[in-house]
Amino acid sequence: MTNVRSDPDRYVYVYAAIAAAAIAVTGFARTYYLKGLFDSRPLPVLLHVHGAIMTLWCILFVTQTCLVAAHRVDLHRCLGVFGVALAILIVGIGAYATLVATESEVHRHVIGRFHFLLGFNLVNLLLFAAFVGAGVALRRRPTFHKRLILLAMVSLLAPAIARITLLFTHSGMAQMMALDFCIAICVIVDTIRHRRLHPVFGWGGFLMVVSFHLTFAAVQTKAWLNLVPRLFS
Repeated sequence: MTNVRSDPDRYVYVYAAIAAAAIAVTGFARTYYLKGLFDSRPLPVLLHVHGAIMTLWCILFVTQTCLVAAHRVDLHRCLGVFGVALAILIVGIGAYATLVATESEVHRHVIGRFHFLLGFNLVNLLLFAAFVGAGVALRRRPTFHKRLILLAMVSLLAPAIARITLLFTHSGMAQMMALDFCIAICVIVDTIRHRRLHPVFGWGGFLMVVSFHLTFAAVQTKAWLNLVPRLFS
């Protein structure tokens, strides 16, 4: 097992965690964190629970990277158990909230944004679960573990990145490019620092980009829009 004290990346991951949390807060500022300033309509309880859980994950991610940087691996491992439970809640409640919103659109006979987000959100949660699961399985291999958890965090940022992009353009491709850029930054910085492409970022980054772009293409087809109502009939 790699000696944490000699790990040159420990502060890099703290910065990455803070940046990720900043993206999440910025992306959801108008619709959650600062919603009262932009919209007085109250959010459903389900969305408050979802938002609280996602906020806890961001806090946990920053805390975990700080603990490693401070050489408190013992506390990092203890909190890891809480992290696994939190990840399960994220997947379960995220999927449920998406299905409820989509079902509402279907029953109102409205082709709204969740007809498209149904595919994106489920693929997003699947990727998150895969990266977290792999990260837990490889927790005794720190060089793999930390990269897998970072990719899991980046996958969760997709909705926030899309919302930030919407402040400037409503182009779907622009949103995809913004997400690609965030993935590429992780891969490029890590590759330059270590002078080689780590397999986690190689395969993981490739999987994320391909999965999101294929989903982006699929949810815009007539076949997908015809399928969605049938799933809730």
